[in-house]
Amino acid sequence: MAKSIQHNVAYVACGSGCASAGGDARCSEGCIGCGACVTACPHGAIALVDGVARVDRSKCTGCGLCGMACPQRVIAFVPGYQNILVRCNNTDKGAIARKICDTSCIGCGMCAKKCPVGAIRIEDNCAHIDGADCLSCGMCAVVCPHGAIHDRTGIAAGV
Repeated sequence: MAKSIQHNVAYVACGSGCASAGGDARCSEGCIGCGACVTACPHGAIALVDGVARVDRSKCTGCGLCGMACPQRVIAFVPGYQNILVRCNNTDKGAIARKICDTSCIGCGMCAKKCPVGAIRIEDNCAHIDGADCLSCGMCAVVCPHGAIHDRTGIAAGV
């Protein structure tokens, strides 16, 4: 599968299952919905959706200002062609992560085992995807028991 070269774009490593935004801050590593990233973005690429920051990739230039403004450090940058993302930043072990967030990565490694090219590693109890190696097949999203892996294109829905 050929990949077009694009600039890096921002994404928010929080699936909002922790309900930390605007309310019960169960996850100390989730988006708190403060809007600092929205204010910092000169391109209008970020909006708060249900109290959690979301990036419009079509507007994002990858300038990095949102990431610098985020007090939680949940904004990361990935290649523009990367469609499979881990929407979690939590480093707690599985049982604890499950208690504080409905969509946390629990570090079970099922995604890494299913990845046909070894593009996923588990580090600090959380999955990380290497965008340069990822085929965007979506199999990791299919097997993720907690829904922490987001398939931006919905390609895995047909699997």
